Amino acid sequence: MATVQKLTAAEMTSRLAEVPGWNIIDGKLQQTFTFSSFVTAFGFMSSVALLAEAMGHHPDWSNVYNRVTIALTTHDAGGISALDFALAKKIADIASGQ
Repeated sequence: MATVQKLTAAEMTSRLAEVPGWNIIDGKLQQTFTFSSFVTAFGFMSSVALLAEAMGHHPDWSNVYNRVTIALTTHDAGGISALDFALAKKIADIASGQ
């Protein structure tokens, strides 16, 4: 299995254009999603959970009623990696379908 490498600051800045709405906050790739209801937010979280499990890469997240905040980092790499950006893109695809 290949080792996942932490991205440089320049690489992270460059890749942010690929994931609109995501920002780097406290060393994590982060976005807050707002939905029409708690049930819709929970459905989104369930979809993301299945995706994350399939990728073997799990987010740090919180849910308050209709808002879900997701923060991504690759603990094994000691920061943000390409894996985080890949997961962020897939999460955005799920959110756009909600």
